Amino acid sequence: QGRLVESGGGAVLAGGSLRLSCTASVHRDSTCVAWFRQAAGKNREGVAATDSGGLTYYAESVRGRFTIAQENAKMTTYLQMDNLKPEDTAMYYCAARAGPYCKSRPIFSPYDYTYWGQGTEVTVSS
Repeated sequence: QGRLVESGGGAVLAGGSLRLSCTASVHRDSTCVAWFRQAAGKNREGVAATDSGGLTYYAESVRGRFTIAQENAKMTTYLQMDNLKPEDTAMYYCAARAGPYCKSRPIFSPYDYTYWGQGTEVTVSS
């Protein structure tokens, strides 16, 4: 059974940067990996996703500020977050499912992901 572990959350001022990491315990050749976030009192929303084909997908709210990337040798997926805004404050979760391509199923539907991490908290203050 695969397991995902997130790290890298923290508290920053608006305009700052953070890099989140998601490390898998089991290597899979074909995987779609996504980052979701959930702010207090709100639904979980997809932020970014990438797959074994190297394709990337972003929510409109983070496009141009966030970058998702995979380092296969380390079984790690990163989320580089730049120019952070207070509205980015949330618990961030890593999720994965069998691929090989994210676009074969709804990309940002949390119900379509099999594996989840425990989350890492991001707080952005103005």
